Amino acid sequence: MYLSPAPLYHAAPIVTCTIVHRYGATAVVMERFDAEGCLRAIEKYRCTHAQFVPTMFVRMLKLPEQIRDAYDVSSLRIAVHAAAPCPVEIKQQMMDWWGPIIHEYYSGSENIGFTHVTPDEWLAHPGSVGQAKTGAIHILDDEGSELPRGEPGQVWFDNDLPGFVYHNDPKKSSSARNERGWWTIGDVGWLDDEGYLYLTDRKAYMIISGGVNIYPQEAENVLTTHPKVYDVAVIGVPDAEMGEQVKAVVQPMDMNEAGPALESELIAFCRERIAHYKCPRSVDFEPSLPRQDTGKLYKRLIKDRYWDERASRI
Repeated sequence: MYLSPAPLYHAAPIVTCTIVHRYGATAVVMERFDAEGCLRAIEKYRCTHAQFVPTMFVRMLKLPEQIRDAYDVSSLRIAVHAAAPCPVEIKQQMMDWWGPIIHEYYSGSENIGFTHVTPDEWLAHPGSVGQAKTGAIHILDDEGSELPRGEPGQVWFDNDLPGFVYHNDPKKSSSARNERGWWTIGDVGWLDDEGYLYLTDRKAYMIISGGVNIYPQEAENVLTTHPKVYDVAVIGVPDAEMGEQVKAVVQPMDMNEAGPALESELIAFCRERIAHYKCPRSVDFEPSLPRQDTGKLYKRLIKDRYWDERASRI
């Protein structure tokens, strides 16, 4: 019994549901994701397999403990997640709750490559999305030179999979392949000594402040764990001196708490956990953040509000 909490017009849900049907199994498809509704469906239909994105984990963990404990999810044997980096603390909490049944993969609709990490592997390599299962992974700098293990750069896949093009976007299609025939979808990450990949962020989301590269995913991962934060996006906004300044846009659990006191609390919370220059200098509050039905954040829509008509985005 497979639970699909995401809409079928996205690649992973429709492909997985198709495979489930081919094997003669049953797919339970949620019309839209709801944290408590998801737990209710697992209990009601005794689902054994399910697929999620990290935002769904966060939503379920934000439920009051008495609600989470009210549902029996012991039927689950395998839970899979992908689509975005998952904060280590969030995944560890899910492992503590559901047990070591959570698998993770990294890929894309472009089908340039694939990694997978089992629960046991992840516990030994927290934060990793696994080793390459097709071809090889290379981490390159902006000049196309290969970087040593442990240093972050753009993730490229070298394999024999068929190529692709972006619809009506030859420039983007060209930038996705280098002269060696390797492919990228613009993600940044690094490899450890055993070849496990760790994702840092999307290159397009990188903030350049005073000439320093800052990946907002790190601050987002920290702020997501704060009990007063329901949702968060960290972006670069214009700064006359530094070029860009780090800002957090937060949907609080209670909008009535939005204000200077919570702003100071969140900045301090972040600075206690990561380097100060990576933390937001300011926090804005919104009643909701724009997300797709799959849980992916429309970060560009948020950033556009701050850059307005500026010709340059850095």
